[in-house]
Formats: sequence, C-alpha cells, structure tokens
Amino acid sequence: MEEKVAKPAGIPIHRVSSGNIRNDALNPDHRFASMPLHILNKDGRPGMTRRQCTGEYKIKPIKQKVRELLGYPYPARISKWVFVEQWVGISTDEFHRAKDADVKYMRNRHPFLDMSWSRTECVRYLTSLGLADTPKSSCLGCPFHGNAQWRHIRDTSPSEWADVVEFDAAIRQGNARANASGNRLLGEAFLHRSRVPLSQAPIDHVTAAERVALHIVVDEADVLENGVEDGCSPWARRGDADALTRDDFGLAT
Repeated sequence: MEEKVAKPAGIPIHRVSSGNIRNDALNPDHRFASMPLHILNKDGRPGMTRRQCTGEYKIKPIKQKVRELLGYPYPARISKWVFVEQWVGISTDEFHRAKDADVKYMRNRHPFLDMSWSRTECVRYLTSLGLADTPKSSCLGCPFHGNAQWRHIRDTSPSEWADVVEFDAAIRQGNARANASGNRLLGEAFLHRSRVPLSQAPIDHVTAAERVALHIVVDEADVLENGVEDGCSPWARRGDADALTRDDFGLAT
C-alpha cells in the first residue's frame, strides 16, 4: 500500500530493522529488550513486565537511518543547524501521546493535530482514497492489542494467528535469556490482558475502546479496566516505552 501511494508521488520508502523480537525472545543466547507482557503472579495479582522493545527495535534503527540520510553516521557529531522534520500520525483522540524526539537532529511534527483531525477524520479521508483497510501501526504480537486487533488477525490471517498463539504459549515463563541466566519470571506471562492463553482469551468481547470508536456510551469502570487505546508507535508512548510494528515482529503485512 505504501508503494502504491508513495512511488507515484516520488516519495522514497526506507525500511529499517534491528532484528526479530520473536526470535530474540525465544533465543537463550540473544540479548532481549523486554516486551510489556501481562503477568499473572503466583499470588494471583496482575502485573506487567518493563517495556524496552521499541527503543531497541524501532527508535534505534530509525535514528541510525536518519543519521545515514543526513550524512552523519554514528558517532559523528551533528551540527545543531542540521536536522530532519519527522511527521508522526497522532490524531486528536490521542493528543496526550504526542512526544518530542529525544535528539536535536530530529524534530517531530504532528500534522493531524495541526489540522484538528480525529481518527474518524483520518478514516474518512483514507476511505475517500480507497484505503479504508489501512491498519493501525502495531506489532503483530503486541500485548497492547485490543480485542478488535486480535480478532482481525484471527479472522483475516490464520497463519499469523497460529503464529501469535504459538508465541504466546512459548513466552509463558518469560524470555529465554532470563531463564537461562537463572533470572526466572515469578509468575506467568501472556500476550492478552485477560492473562489467559491467547487461544482461550475473550477476544470476541467488545471493549470500551471499540465502543468509544463506535460512539457508544461506555461505563467508566470498563474504561479504567480495559483502557481506550490500542497499539502504539515511536514518540507516541503509552507509559515508559513503546511497542513495535508488524515488520519489527518479523512478519510483515
């Protein structure tokens, strides 16, 4: 889809990668940047692992590519007068997620906020261009997926669904590197927020986030429990770090 729109407009596309987080998580010999897995502790209390994945698998390779395009590969010092302007697609529904880049040679712009566009306006515009099926940017196996995203994978891509179900089962005891080093997880890890195996998770339940998108009145307690945002992207953070794209997970759309 990117090539269909960008190439005729003369816009080059650069794909960057820092490896495959799925493989790294299951490889005891590979350093692993923690995913925000949902944890069920032995005493029954819920928890969540730290999120480091986007910094390692997305932001870092983006910075490396930007330096390359500017002609200042690491560790060359970049003049304060040299920078790129990076456009980030944050809509008004999630304005609080708009962040500045953490380096001076990258300056973030948020065009949808400048135009006061909500996700509804974005979808309407994409629909007018015949691009209504454009998905949100997110990792194939991201623990921040809402039920709608899990259902979409299950119902439209059986092979990807089988893969994330397999990964969910494989990650139950945490990442392989930590286990091999004796730093075992004190509980069980899950991809779905219900903290049950993904194959059994209640993904057919319509969440608060979906009802908000459909303009249906939601119960405040449900919002607090389930949240109203799905997915995340660089400089559009949910908490202390970020998640990944499907490409970063090793399974391109």
